[in-house]
This record gives sequence, structure tokens and C-alpha cells, in this order.
Amino acid sequence: MTRRAFAAFFLLVTLVASCGTLAGSPPPDRAQQGDARATPCKGTGDDFPGDVKLARCLTEWFWANRFGQSGETYRPITRFVAYEGNDGPDCGGQQAVPENAFYCPYGHFVAYDAAWLKAMYDQMGDGAVYVVIPHELGHAVQAQLVDDFRYNVQRELQADCYAGATLGGLIQARALRAEEGDEEELLVNLEAAGDPTDAWWAPDAHGTPPQRQGYFAQGYNEGVRAC
Repeated sequence: MTRRAFAAFFLLVTLVASCGTLAGSPPPDRAQQGDARATPCKGTGDDFPGDVKLARCLTEWFWANRFGQSGETYRPITRFVAYEGNDGPDCGGQQAVPENAFYCPYGHFVAYDAAWLKAMYDQMGDGAVYVVIPHELGHAVQAQLVDDFRYNVQRELQADCYAGATLGGLIQARALRAEEGDEEELLVNLEAAGDPTDAWWAPDAHGTPPQRQGYFAQGYNEGVRAC
């Protein structure tokens, strides 16, 4: 995989979720019909730091365009914090934990355990970066819209849907391109991030692997409106 790219993935890969399949190419998104040369994002993402920087930049560029199409203004995150182990920033008085990434509404920032994300990147490919970062920035989008979820799992699965819609839109904008094997990377990363049981009422529930794959696929195939 070239590091500039992630995914026109999933040539008719069947997901175990009820959502079905991810199309080989997502449908056109009128808000994202531009060209990669029009993005403000520099670099090609040839390594872990480059992919992290590019994923953050392209995701926020995508959402700025989406908000603009609706006559609204996207508010970029204030900080993008890399930490290791127990050295992460606190969020509303709650200390960051190792092996995690999160959006903090108190300060409107995203933080991630760099060693943890780098380990996933090394083990499972750059798909880890292009799933985790768009997901967390999806929470930043939720904070700017109506965020009245009854259960945490609803919030998390919508963020997965937003991540899928982001990548689908970036592919349509030709800001990302696909290579063979991208679909396997993405499936592995989504499976690894799923909850072991369907305890949807749990305050920290994120969804089972099939649920997370399915919501991501829904956003990828149908766009932001499907989320």
C-alpha cells in the first residue's frame, strides 16, 4: 500500500454484519467532488508520523467541506495530542489511560497513545491510522451537532459510520487511492476494536466487531446522510 492512500477497499467483500457489502467504489458525494491537489494537506504519508498527520488533515478537510455545503462552519479541534502510557492529558478531570485514543469535549481536542497506535500500525497496516483518527474526529463532529444519545454504543457506532463516510468521500475526492490488500487491513482493525460481547447497555460499549464493520460499511457505501 502506498502511504498516500488507503482504500477504495472491499471489492465485494461480504461483511458478517447485516449491512451487507462495501462496494468496490463508493457512490459520488456531491460535497466531495474535488481533487487531491485542492486539499491543504501536504506530504504523502510514507511512514507512521506521516500517515497520522495526513489522516488528521484530510479528515478535518472533509468535514470542513461537509459543514460548508450545509451553510455551517466546522470547528477544527484545538489540539492533536500524542502521548505514551500514563502521560496523557486529562479530560474534564479524568486522566487519560494507556492504549487508547479519545476525543475530549473539554477543550475540543483529540489525544492518542502513540506507542499503542504505532504497534497496531506495524502489526495490522496503516489501516489502523485511517480507522482510529477519523473515528475520534467523528466524535468532534458529534459535539458540534446534536449529541443526545441514550447509550454510549450509539455514539460509538455513529462515529464508525462517520469514519466510513469520511474515507468514502476522500476516495471520491481522489485524496486517497486504493491498493490491493486494503480491505483485509480494514477488516482486521475493525474486528480488533470490537467488544467481546453485545453488552450494548454498558457505559463504555463500542459495539461488537460485526456491528462496527457494518456501521463503517454503511457510511462508506451511502455517505454521511446514512449515519
